[in-house]
Amino acid sequence: MDVTTCLKSLLMAVHQYRENRTALNAAQLQKQVEEMSTVRCVLWSSEGHLQSQCVNALMELIGNTNTCQNLVGSIVSLLTYLACDGDSQLILHSSFSLISSVTAVVLHCSEHTLLVQCLQLLQKLTYNTATLPPTNHLHQLLRFIISTIQSHTDDIIIPCLGLMANLCRENQSVQAFVRSQDSVRSFYRTLLNFLDHSSLTVVVFSLSVLTSLSLGEKVGEKLFGPKNIHQTFQLVFNIILNGDRTVTRKYSVDLLIDLIKSPKIAEHLSRYAHFSTCVTQVSALLENKEPDSATKVLELLLALSVVPSLLPLLRQIFFKPVAPKLGALGNLGGREPGGGQHLDVGLTLVQWLSSPVEGAESCLLQALRLLRELLEVPSAPSGSRVPTGCSVAVCDPQGALSGSTLSFVGVLLPVVMELLKESIPSGDDDLVRVCRRSSTIISLLLVLCSEEKTRSLLTQHISAQLCLHQVETLLSCCHGNQPLTCAPPGTDGDLSQLSSHALIQTLKLMSHLRQDVPHMETSFYRVLQDQRTVTPLCVALMSPVALMVHSALSLLFEASSLPDFPAVLMGEGIAANNAFRQRSTELSLKHLPVQEIPPLSTVGVEDSNKSVSCLVEKIKDGLEVKDSCVSEIIDVYEQKLSALATKENHLQELLNSKSSALSQADRIIAQFGVQRAQTEAERSRLCALLKASERRKEQLQAELSYELLMVQRSKTDTEDLLQHNQRLQRDSEQHQELREAYNALLLRLSDSEQQLKDLQTLHQSLTKSSDAQKRSYEALQLLHNKVGVALAQAQCSVESLQEQIQRKQTEFSGVCEQLQQQQLELQVKEEQLKELQVAMETLKKDLIRTEQSRRDTSIKASSLELQKDQLEVKLKSKEDELNKHSAMIAMIHSLSSGKKSDVNLSL
Repeated sequence: MDVTTCLKSLLMAVHQYRENRTALNAAQLQKQVEEMSTVRCVLWSSEGHLQSQCVNALMELIGNTNTCQNLVGSIVSLLTYLACDGDSQLILHSSFSLISSVTAVVLHCSEHTLLVQCLQLLQKLTYNTATLPPTNHLHQLLRFIISTIQSHTDDIIIPCLGLMANLCRENQSVQAFVRSQDSVRSFYRTLLNFLDHSSLTVVVFSLSVLTSLSLGEKVGEKLFGPKNIHQTFQLVFNIILNGDRTVTRKYSVDLLIDLIKSPKIAEHLSRYAHFSTCVTQVSALLENKEPDSATKVLELLLALSVVPSLLPLLRQIFFKPVAPKLGALGNLGGREPGGGQHLDVGLTLVQWLSSPVEGAESCLLQALRLLRELLEVPSAPSGSRVPTGCSVAVCDPQGALSGSTLSFVGVLLPVVMELLKESIPSGDDDLVRVCRRSSTIISLLLVLCSEEKTRSLLTQHISAQLCLHQVETLLSCCHGNQPLTCAPPGTDGDLSQLSSHALIQTLKLMSHLRQDVPHMETSFYRVLQDQRTVTPLCVALMSPVALMVHSALSLLFEASSLPDFPAVLMGEGIAANNAFRQRSTELSLKHLPVQEIPPLSTVGVEDSNKSVSCLVEKIKDGLEVKDSCVSEIIDVYEQKLSALATKENHLQELLNSKSSALSQADRIIAQFGVQRAQTEAERSRLCALLKASERRKEQLQAELSYELLMVQRSKTDTEDLLQHNQRLQRDSEQHQELREAYNALLLRLSDSEQQLKDLQTLHQSLTKSSDAQKRSYEALQLLHNKVGVALAQAQCSVESLQEQIQRKQTEFSGVCEQLQQQQLELQVKEEQLKELQVAMETLKKDLIRTEQSRRDTSIKASSLELQKDQLEVKLKSKEDELNKHSAMIAMIHSLSSGKKSDVNLSL
């Protein structure tokens, strides 16, 4: 069934159920709701008004207490199905305020199954969204969640913990309210007990709530102190790797991101011994090709790359492999002892980029941003400290990229270029996607242009034609391939801003590469003089991003000196943008909410209009004098009167705004009266509590006198306990030392076992090589016999060669005679040389013309020399391996014959 038909049927069923709440209408409505759960419904499509009506009608049914529970459950299931999509979740949260309606259902629900469904819906709606400001419903919901979590009901604990984690995350008001509760200590104890739960989902939810509530408090300093933080890191990484549900992995990644926002915890993470191993294993999750999992993994890696103390460690993990290994894409699974395990981390990301999952465009953009953060050369200020564990340098002391990073860039560039060359589909949504992808890729290429070595690699893959293709595409996104036909910035914000920013970045890339890529300089200047470039430059100059403004100004400085640059159009475009912004500001000030206008103001306006018209008539009647200046005087007064009329219109608008403000003030006064009544009731309740506290105080004073006597008696017991505590403290310190020694022995045992496995594999490989050497020795023995036979044949050939030498001597005498004749010819050639010198002067002029062509060939020669150096390195390594094999063969031959061998086996 069509989506529109289903929506109309659902609205009709809701209307029938409102008119007559019978069991038949309820069953029919429930059937329509269940059918909608099977239809792919998008809340922001062209039929968005139908979806809005349906959602509003369903929310009204949820809020009505007379609606049957089964129907409410079906509606909640439908809303849960709609909230699975990220954009639909945002619309349900912001446009429909669904959280308040579902919260009211939770607070008044008596059926257990429906309660669980509503909590799950609230968990989905509040994930990664800005929650509502604190209200009575929210406070009641928080109290309900706290009491439910402490009741230990297993089937409802998970949605309650997830909802609490969402509400507490980055929400100071909710955190303060939870800390102000009387049962907060018992709530903390309950959450700490959940850390030993068998379900990883319960563990990560509990740890997320504890992090939000106690990270900046004294409790958090103990919970995430130096003694426990490494265990917390290991726990979170294990949950990310072994989480059986996507929800568990999402919350564990969010938890780790929240933890590293604290500088102390980030410093502890940089010193964590297993950080490299954990990041490598987390990066391996990209191989599963799951969009949800890849999104959270890349989000985590991006968050880690932003931390200055962790960025060098990430570069070490991604760029550690040797250059020849990186060059061979066929040997992706190869590993090296002592560091080859990191080879797959960077190449896994490159492989993921080369074949991304369909529909995971955000993952692709995150991967490109991650590469940009990793490849950006850091500025090394004086006195900066290198983090612990960076034994392998990614950058040299001057800040240049290392050889392993250059090899990685050589593998990455073809993949990035293929992404840039992809065909462009039609449709506004596809154009927005293409602009975002182009902007992200070009920003990565701009980072590579900052270093000379990476820029030389980039010039081997990019061409002026590709840049021109990108410029034409982005210009078509700006204004449909017509000069200055696009609307001013703000009318089509997303596409115009994205395409303009991407175009400015493309031009900046062309400016960096114009001296290194053939025909790039000509293309760059041609684009700058194109009239269509004026609009993106205007948009970039008005951008709130400082980097875009700087780039646009630098391009404008380059273009202003060109002869055909449309400077007049540029000025008109900037003036039009300024006028549009000023007009938008004025309209935003005028469009104030006007509800009711008092009739007095309308009467005043009519009277003023009549008075003005009467005044004009009197002036015209009274000035009927035949004078040449009368008409001019009348024109002056008419202009003044029109100015007064416009001022009167402005005053009328101000009067309307004041009237609306007055009505708002009346509403505020009414609200203040209600609040004052509530305050009076609260004051009377506090007075009663004060009287009760006075009576309680008298009772406590009597109990205090008794307790003082008990304190004196307990002092002696306390001294005995302190001595016993000191003995226990010494025992605890000894236990801690023994535990550390035990952990060290365990680590040594694991290292020894790993070395034993490596030695066993090495022994097996040596045994196989020994058998192969024996077989090769037998083959060489047969070859030796064949060489002896060939030697006898060579002696016969030597005798024939001696006879040929005698014949050559006779021929030599004839050659001497020819030499004398050539000397005579040499004199003739000297005379011709003088003539050639005269011709050489003319050729020098031709040489100057060819100098320009020589410069072009020198660029190509530099790239060929780079390839030659790489081939020489490979040849040298092959010669070393060949010499080793020759020495090994000679040693085997000498051992088998029992004496030193004089046979030369070198090649």
